Amino acid sequence: MRRLLLLLLLLVTGCGGASAAIVAPPGVPAGVACGTVRIAVNPWAGYAANVAVVSYLLRTELGCEVRTTDLTEEASWAGIAAGDIDLILENWGHDDLRRRYIDQEKVAVSMGVTGNRGVIGWYVPPWMKAEYPDIDNWRALNRHAPLFRTDRSGERGQFLAGDPSFVTNDAALITNLDLDYTVVHAGSEDRLIRAFRQAEADRTPLIGYFYEPQWLLAEVDLVHVPLPRHRPGCDATPAEVACDYPAYHLDKIGRLGFLRSGSPAVELAENFRWSNADQNAVARDMTVNKLSPDDAARRWLAANPQTWRPWLR
Repeated sequence: MRRLLLLLLLLVTGCGGASAAIVAPPGVPAGVACGTVRIAVNPWAGYAANVAVVSYLLRTELGCEVRTTDLTEEASWAGIAAGDIDLILENWGHDDLRRRYIDQEKVAVSMGVTGNRGVIGWYVPPWMKAEYPDIDNWRALNRHAPLFRTDRSGERGQFLAGDPSFVTNDAALITNLDLDYTVVHAGSEDRLIRAFRQAEADRTPLIGYFYEPQWLLAEVDLVHVPLPRHRPGCDATPAEVACDYPAYHLDKIGRLGFLRSGSPAVELAENFRWSNADQNAVARDMTVNKLSPDDAARRWLAANPQTWRPWLR
């Protein structure tokens, strides 16, 4: 891979005077080194895949120092406001945080879409659709609630959520759609994945929160349970939500000071754009195949130069 390091040319003149000139490749501001780039890492495999590839290119192509910090979604935005974080590489909506940090405080900026289409929803393992044909009709969920009872949910059906830090509408949806369920947290994305895999393998009932892009969907064809159709504004008041999640065009969020720094890392971050399949391939290598982030990044980069080389132009 070619390196986009700034070239220092020493121009020697006659009797001993010397002057230095820095010549930058096209698209890189002259005279500005990359410096340190601080990236928030949110707790799901797809986000980690973004960080693996972007940080590898920042280090090897632009000579940046990359520092990553594990943070929840809301804490990542607060980190930008505090000046501790430069980049969020996968933002799922968060209109309230946009209003606060982009519109009002003016410390953050959207850096364009990642190319990933995000879908959040309620899912059941495929064996349940074959056994109970109406299981994907939300109006039938109360009739089937006894199937989903567990020690953790008591007399109500269990609805399995993921990481408690994920911002979801599930508890409000259950209340406002008058469903006989209670939210129980798996605790992490890994545990949520294991639960769905086990439910399909053992043919045990399970309904829960899931999303794409996510590599598991290429292995287990989870069945989506559509809720009342999303309309603009139907989720404006979190406690009153009674509609499905919208589709998300995921984007990147940057600290305004970082964007104004002139660092060549800004252009790479703005140009970073790939597909759900790309992200899933890297995430699966990191989680299932147990590759290190750098090894997973190198594997994907070697196979997809036509996708990533334009990020560096």
